[in-house]
Amino acid sequence: MDKNDPGFKNPTKPVGSFFTEEQAKILMKEKGYVMKEDAGRGWRRVVASPMPVDVVEKEIVKTLVEAGHIVITVGGGGVPVIMKDDGTLEGVPAVIDKDLASEKIAEILDADELIILTAVEKVAINFNKPDQKDLDTLTVKEAEQYIEEGHFAPGSMLPKVKAAIMFANSKEGRKAIITSLEKAREALKGLTGTVVTR
Repeated sequence: MDKNDPGFKNPTKPVGSFFTEEQAKILMKEKGYVMKEDAGRGWRRVVASPMPVDVVEKEIVKTLVEAGHIVITVGGGGVPVIMKDDGTLEGVPAVIDKDLASEKIAEILDADELIILTAVEKVAINFNKPDQKDLDTLTVKEAEQYIEEGHFAPGSMLPKVKAAIMFANSKEGRKAIITSLEKAREALKGLTGTVVTR
């Protein structure tokens, strides 16, 4: 990641357990944590989540994929490192978003499709509200408009939609699918999920 990424100054990634607002205020005061409400589910600690700019092991991953192996990589987003002026890598206290890291490796591998798995079957606007609307498809332009309107929670659906936008925009003909693990097979057949295209 870029050591000058603005994400270091604006922590948004929820980590750890959920707390009540009262418990969160105590933790903020006693431990200096930054705590935020997380999509109506409670309060959680948030840390920096800088944009991944490269994958250190990309050549190894490419070699394994080209040899026909299934590769599990960028798990949990990977280990956050920056490149120092002398070319060496240094670990930094942050969390790399798993969705943005997956998007980066999908680009590096020249994938045609990216599937992002989450806890819900489809992306929704007005999530958890009486007028919630599940979305079958999203263009990049529509997704950007919904982001601007604040429909997606930071550290929850927002990075998934951003990763989908980045992948769809990265090359003509690419698409991203956002769905649940249980519906992944159906989504790959075009039967469910939210498909994001340019």
